[in-house]
Amino acid sequence: MVYTADANSLPALVGRDEDVERVEALLGSVDSGGAVLLSGEPGVGKTTLLNLLGQRALTAGARVLRAGGTAVESEVAYSGLNQLLFPVWEESSGTLEGAHRDALRVALGFGSGTPPDRFLVSNAALVLLRGAAAETPILLIVDDLQWVDPASTAVLQFVARRLSGSRITFLAATHPGKRGHLESGGRAEYEIPPLDGESSRLLAGLRHPDLAGCALDCVIAAAQGNPLALVELPAALSGPQRAGLERLPDPLPLSRRLREAFGSRVAALPAATRRLLLVSALEETGDVAVLQAAVQRLCSASGPTDLEAAECHGLVHIDQFGHRLRFLHPMIRTAVLEGSTPTERRAVHRELAEVLNEWPDRRAYHLGEACTELDECVAALLEGSAHRLVRRGDATAAIRALTKAAHLSPGAADRARRLSAAAYVRADASGELITASRLIDDARRVGTDERALLYSAAVSVHRLLDGEGDIDTAHQTLLKAIESLDRSYDACDLALDEALHLLVLLCCLGGRRELWVPLEKILDRLGADVPRLLAVYVATQGDPARTALPAQPDLEELIAGLPQETSPARITRIGVVSLTADRFADVRDSVSRISPQGRKQIFVLPLLCTDAFLTGRWDEATALADQGVRLCKELSFEALSWYFVYYRAVVAAARGDAATAGEAAEAMALWGTSRGALHLVTLAEHVQVLIRQAEGDFERVYGHAAAVSPAGELAPYTPVALLVVVDLVEAAVRTGRREEAAAHVRAVRSAGIARLSPRRAMLVDAAAAMAAEADEAAIELFEQALSHPGVQQWPFDWARVTLAYGERLRKARSTTEARASLRAALAAFEELGARPWADRAARTLQASGGMTRRAEGPEPVMLTPQELEIAHLAATGLTNKQIAERLYLSPRTVGGHLGRIFPKLGIASRAALRDALMNLGER
Repeated sequence: MVYTADANSLPALVGRDEDVERVEALLGSVDSGGAVLLSGEPGVGKTTLLNLLGQRALTAGARVLRAGGTAVESEVAYSGLNQLLFPVWEESSGTLEGAHRDALRVALGFGSGTPPDRFLVSNAALVLLRGAAAETPILLIVDDLQWVDPASTAVLQFVARRLSGSRITFLAATHPGKRGHLESGGRAEYEIPPLDGESSRLLAGLRHPDLAGCALDCVIAAAQGNPLALVELPAALSGPQRAGLERLPDPLPLSRRLREAFGSRVAALPAATRRLLLVSALEETGDVAVLQAAVQRLCSASGPTDLEAAECHGLVHIDQFGHRLRFLHPMIRTAVLEGSTPTERRAVHRELAEVLNEWPDRRAYHLGEACTELDECVAALLEGSAHRLVRRGDATAAIRALTKAAHLSPGAADRARRLSAAAYVRADASGELITASRLIDDARRVGTDERALLYSAAVSVHRLLDGEGDIDTAHQTLLKAIESLDRSYDACDLALDEALHLLVLLCCLGGRRELWVPLEKILDRLGADVPRLLAVYVATQGDPARTALPAQPDLEELIAGLPQETSPARITRIGVVSLTADRFADVRDSVSRISPQGRKQIFVLPLLCTDAFLTGRWDEATALADQGVRLCKELSFEALSWYFVYYRAVVAAARGDAATAGEAAEAMALWGTSRGALHLVTLAEHVQVLIRQAEGDFERVYGHAAAVSPAGELAPYTPVALLVVVDLVEAAVRTGRREEAAAHVRAVRSAGIARLSPRRAMLVDAAAAMAAEADEAAIELFEQALSHPGVQQWPFDWARVTLAYGERLRKARSTTEARASLRAALAAFEELGARPWADRAARTLQASGGMTRRAEGPEPVMLTPQELEIAHLAATGLTNKQIAERLYLSPRTVGGHLGRIFPKLGIASRAALRDALMNLGER
């Protein structure tokens, strides 16, 4: 029987609509009467679901009889049946015959006598319920069936098997793996699943609207869809933790209700099983061999049966090969830990350390947790483990190891260094600058050493980058700390390695010679001890026009070693240096292995944006940039957010959205100028170059490109200079600056930029072709540019070169060849959505006779292809000089064409051109 009700009159359950429908369908799966057994983890919402279904039944006109099992009454015979039948005993017991009435009266405790036969009690209960349901249908609800006494459970099973044809439905709930004695027959089963991610976020947000985003994410991860955990976990957090100002403990503490829900299941287990669960909770990896070895050291009497008992109770799961154990819910592990004493936990950690000699990082962790006194040997093991964990990308474990090492350090300097290292890893990995600053303050109070000073300076730099600080202040802060060192470079020195890479980042943002020179002096002093990655990083990011080419052999070795690389930071940096040589395709798979979580993702996303833009996936580039801006805002990393603003702007500019791109460029330039970030200023100039290119304003293109790098030279420490080579040369030619164009081509060829990659070679040859005065030489250079292997994988650059080639072929009167190139360029631009460039290609193609408009009407207006192109350009507002620059004509020739166009169109001025051309297109 399915009970229905007006849904608007009942409270909604978040994310449970489908579950309610499924259970009601199961209840109605028998013609008349049915039974359903619900199961699910503690807190999954079994009771709440029972309550809702009971309310729906009441609203539909049914009668609801309820009972609930408890541990206290689990041994009291027929206590559960008493709860269920008590409401109908007085009113319906008269329908029972004498034997049935007497048996049920004694069983329910309403009279004395000899314990009745269970079969007689079961029949009596069924007759009583059928009689009570004669006028009003009944829904029987039994919660916590696992705690209902066996005698009552047997009666309930008897009743559940005989509901067909009655007006009675039966709904019970139990823990998974704990079905009481209600085994099978006459009932359906439904296991209530955890909430999905969207519903989890909605429920936690509704109940705790003040919870910060990072804290909400931790709660959702820990709860794993358990509604009770989603509601209760935040209640055990402090105010700063809820606000996201302090890091949350691991594991999250349980509230009283959660301890009751999960802890009760653990407390009911035998001591040996609880001991095994404690070992499992502290060992964390679930290696069954390690667990059993540690348990046997603690208590030789423990064995495989204890493991089986934990699994049978629905607390853990062991894989099919018996090698790995996992808790079925994180709350069970937390309940195990909270149910143990500190002495018990330390004993387990000691034994685990003894059986983990072959795993130094795991052994160091357990030794640290077992220590109760200061111990430099253990602290040193933890510090070494932390360095390895950082290189593997496990920042959370590294912070934990460093903090523990600091607390175990007898020496003040050692403690200060380890606290400072923990602070830096926290600031770098998660952006938790408040917590990191507190650790730095703690370190300063106990002592200092030179590496502690490095870490402290690095944390200060993060604060400056994340706030309103300028590049020069951050650079000086870090440089001073590095220069205070009086020792040679140690490749294992995490402090110096991270400080130098952070200094490179500041130099890149600053984009000025005076920032790079001190870094280069430091590297010269370190000599051969400079790691290959750092050397290549500096060579490709600082002054790539002069230093990137010699670094190519080292780059090849770094790329070749990527399959074995585990450090997210190193993988990301190799990805960065690969871009200069257009080698990102060779590192893309390795970069994709980096977990897309936290602050490190901010450094990965610019690589993906660059790759997506260059390879023509512009919608993806914009989406990635949007994600980057959002992440930078959430994680407080304002300085790097401008890189994502830049990628949104270049796509907008290339697609003709000048307003969006221009606004972004102005904001970038303003922020970069005010904080000494010249690199952002030059990126803003590049955006302006693309905007003016789309408009055909070559005078302004030249001005913006020359602001990045003057004609005839590649500005030092300005990587953007390599982006505007073709733009500067083309604009110089179009505006009559042929000497400047030739000088810039010579500078680019002299630098050897063409040897960095086929794409770079294509652009250098294209620039040379544009600067060539003789058509024959230009055409040969264009053909050479487009013949480099694989250049079509960079569609925007390839299409621009192909368009310029078609324009030069048309100028040289090679009309057929010009049309082929122009059509290819047009197709590529249209695929990219680069509307201004597609329009330019279409107009040139039309002017070459490759496209014609079909005139309809008795007197078509006849414009030559060149007249039509000039008319369209003039209609956009270009002057005669600007049109002449685009079409390789003189301004006087353009004026003559316009003088013939106006009478043909029946107009007298440029202002009427747009409407006249529109009317022409409609004919």
